[in-house]
Amino acid sequence: MTPQHNGSAAPAIRVPDAPITLSTASVYPEKVPSAFEIAALLGYDGIEVMVSTDASSQDLNVLRRLSEYHQVPIKSIHAPCLLLTQRVWGREPWGKLVRSKEVAEELGADVVVVHPPFRWQREYARDFVEGIARMQDETDVLFAVENMFPLKARGAEAGMYLPDWDPVDQDYPYVTLDLSHTAVSGSDALGMAADLGDRLRHVHLADGVGVTNKDEHLVPGRGGQPCGPLLERLAESSFRGHIVLEVNTRRAASRAERMEDLAEALAFARLHLAAADRTWEVTSGGEVSRRSLR
Repeated sequence: MTPQHNGSAAPAIRVPDAPITLSTASVYPEKVPSAFEIAALLGYDGIEVMVSTDASSQDLNVLRRLSEYHQVPIKSIHAPCLLLTQRVWGREPWGKLVRSKEVAEELGADVVVVHPPFRWQREYARDFVEGIARMQDETDVLFAVENMFPLKARGAEAGMYLPDWDPVDQDYPYVTLDLSHTAVSGSDALGMAADLGDRLRHVHLADGVGVTNKDEHLVPGRGGQPCGPLLERLAESSFRGHIVLEVNTRRAASRAERMEDLAEALAFARLHLAAADRTWEVTSGGEVSRRSLR
């Protein structure tokens, strides 16, 4: 029954603007079709396709059919920038980004996630910041460059990326903030989000303990990152980007266990996005009012 006061309907609670989507990487070692099925069953708002060695992640027609069949929109494309995907969609890095943009446009996705160049990709890195800006001028799809992390050994750091693993001081129009990566780098995720301001348009929501170089991608709430506070701050600022659950479920003993992890991750995100909004408060006199949880 809907609570009422003085005969008038109580005000509705606003639904957060940011869609909560599932990365296809979150179901590995299952394949891309499983990600669409699980996203539909659990009620995710969409999918981020991690373009990988899985052939179905590379096939525009397969992706379109999966999206239509499961009624789950493809919201973002993660370009094949990993070490394991150096030969996916060719070996020329700019060509990979062009192909990612074309697929995003065909599928109605809003964002292409991009990693900064590896140090050995010096020619690509030399023009990367300016090149991303030029490509951005040619499309409505957002190229969101992701924060990465340095390698640490015996108290020293070695950078793997150019011009830097940290996008805050680079002139990228849009950025992806990954909270598993902030755990590895020892970065202040809340500080980075504040510094990025409106350039922050995409979040890879995951957790990490951050004591080693391991990129853990834990379910939010199982590590030491400020996943909840970040979501609440984003909701308070009317963030309209994407919240993407990119978590590691490889150790799940069964599909049921994997789905439990992904359901927990989705519930965590929804809870903390809603916590920044107003909710019900019943006074000692039984009156219904709205209060802020900030």
